[in-house]
Amino acid sequence: MNKAQLVEAIADKLGGRQQAADAVDAVLDAIVRAVVAGERVSVTGFGSFEKVDRPARYARNPQTGERVRVKKTSVPRFRAGQGFKDLVSGSKKLPKGDIAVKKAPKGSLTGGVTVKAAAKKATAKKATAKKAAAKKAAAQAPAKKTTAKKTTAKKAPAKATAKKATAKKATAKKATAKKTAPAKKAPAKRGSARKTTAKRTASR
Repeated sequence: MNKAQLVEAIADKLGGRQQAADAVDAVLDAIVRAVVAGERVSVTGFGSFEKVDRPARYARNPQTGERVRVKKTSVPRFRAGQGFKDLVSGSKKLPKGDIAVKKAPKGSLTGGVTVKAAAKKATAKKATAKKAAAKKAAAQAPAKKTTAKKTTAKKAPAKATAKKATAKKATAKKATAKKTAPAKKAPAKRGSARKTTAKRTASR
């Protein structure tokens, strides 16, 4: 049985071929993603999927008999459950009109994750990642605005103080100019007075 035949076999139970194809794709995708991440997917009565690491070793080429170095690798492994083994061996009969692999009773799962749990974990991780990205963006935007306001507030008083300082300098210059101006004119008046007295004496 290939994938298309599997879809056809469950199409009647799921209400159509498209729904069956989507269900098969979702189950297989959840299993593959969980095993790649290093998790163990166990379906009670059916079996478990897990990732197994194989260390580097030497092997022989069956055609030439030459010794070959094999690198370290990871491979998926499936272990059939006891219920599946019993059905295949014939010690248990397939139920007619019922599901061969029934839902596990509560408390019977000891380790690993189910297919539904793996799918829920993947969706939960995506949702948390989206929320974290949105929070970061929201936190960064107000921070930029407040810093911009602070810098403009700092610049405005600096400009005002600079204007005040220049105004004070200008007034100080005017005051000094006024003070020095009468002092310069005074000698001119004294000289003119002397000239008038000299003219008076000459006329006498």
